[in-house]
Amino acid sequence: MEKLNETLKAVLPIIAIVLVLCFTIAPLEPGILLAFLLGAVLLITGMMFFTLGAEMAMTPIGENVGTCMTQTRKLWLMIVLTFILGFIVTISEPDLQVLAEQVPAVPNMVLVLSVAFGVGVFLVAALLRMLFSISLAHMLIGLYLIVFVLAFLAPGDFIAVAFDAGGVTTGPMTVPFIMAFGIGISAIRSDERAEDDSFGLVALSSVGPILSVLVLSLIYRPDSVEYVPSRVPEISDSVELWKLFAEELPEYMSEMAVSLMPIIVFFVIFQIVFRRMQKRMLIKTAVGMVYTYAGLVLFLTGVNTGFMPAGNYLGQVLADNPYKWVIVPIGMLIGYFIVRAEPAVFVLTRQVEDITSGSISAGAMSLSLSIGVAVSLGLAMIRVLTGISIFWFVIPGYAVALVLSFFVPKIFTAIAFDSGGVASGPMTATFLLPFAMGACVSVGGNIVTDAFGVVAMVAMTPLITIQILGLVYQINSRHLERAEAEKEAADFAQLPDDEIIEL
Repeated sequence: MEKLNETLKAVLPIIAIVLVLCFTIAPLEPGILLAFLLGAVLLITGMMFFTLGAEMAMTPIGENVGTCMTQTRKLWLMIVLTFILGFIVTISEPDLQVLAEQVPAVPNMVLVLSVAFGVGVFLVAALLRMLFSISLAHMLIGLYLIVFVLAFLAPGDFIAVAFDAGGVTTGPMTVPFIMAFGIGISAIRSDERAEDDSFGLVALSSVGPILSVLVLSLIYRPDSVEYVPSRVPEISDSVELWKLFAEELPEYMSEMAVSLMPIIVFFVIFQIVFRRMQKRMLIKTAVGMVYTYAGLVLFLTGVNTGFMPAGNYLGQVLADNPYKWVIVPIGMLIGYFIVRAEPAVFVLTRQVEDITSGSISAGAMSLSLSIGVAVSLGLAMIRVLTGISIFWFVIPGYAVALVLSFFVPKIFTAIAFDSGGVASGPMTATFLLPFAMGACVSVGGNIVTDAFGVVAMVAMTPLITIQILGLVYQINSRHLERAEAEKEAADFAQLPDDEIIEL
């Protein structure tokens, strides 16, 4: 019931916004509206089961693997296992499959494998950072300098896709696992920086896909880069509506079974070798895996079959409006609420609240992310309408984020860069990206350069907003400490001389 309430609070505002729009300035065909509503029901049910399953299965597995692996004290074994983990969890990531389907220039498997390789390499880099206490800010500055140098050398059609790949890779499958993995590794360390270093794995894992896709663009020459827009379904009655979903369901059942299988096999081998979990915990983890599987199947079926066509069509209708600029505030409004529907956001905000002992509340994190994503969607819609290059946004954005990293507490920098990857999840890839594509079609823009990049924009702005939250937190903490010190001094001054002498 707790998970259902969380999910309803997240998804109902989006449904309400779409309904208000379709009954006022953006009329939708009845079939598309019905598909959207049925998709919303599946999305709510799927997210409820997924978040429950991730808490029961993925988080304990990640923590146990991280702790046990570190206890072996064998660096080569830790590096090999971390790379394998990063690789197989990324292949299982549903967001990446969604993006791969929409990228015209590269075959799905080529893109997925190159991104998985990038995540594996950079998860190893994140592990070494934690073990040797390397500064996250210095690593990020070096890596993003390499990213922008490669981006200037890469073909224009690959740049927005590369930055989008960095956003979608850290989704509902990878985030719970990687976050828990980091907590498991940091649990071995007893120094005061262990808590700060437990975050930042998602941040570094998000850089890997950007670099791997940019490198791929320099060596891979596609035959065609033309984008073929997805077909909007024509539904005349309720039977056709049911058939539309019933035909997609088996496909996602088999797809998620194949995606989850490497993780299950890895965990079974891990348990046989280390015998880390007791019988009761094993049963709970197995049940959690079933919930995770069922939740992802329902979630992807609902989102891909109901939300994606509705998002595309809504974008087209709004951009056909004589007042095209209305798409900017509407995009911001949708962005504000849609980030709350991201499954991985639940996981991150809760883990942040737990590991910081409530000093950074889940509510404050969620509000900061919503504001950041609203701003990013406004900027993304401006790009769609004007065709401005993504460089004009990402270079200043990342520069501000990296400069802020020197002035805020280290834990806020790590959480901020983790949040960027988490905010850009399946809701972004399956509703906002088609929404931008639909609008781009209507205004006659270049979909590959103008519409792609939405995920990258969503991933960028939380880096700034969360660090500003950290700056505010730091200033408030200093004011509080100063006020307490002044109060203590005043109380001390009022004591009689004999008590002062005694103290």
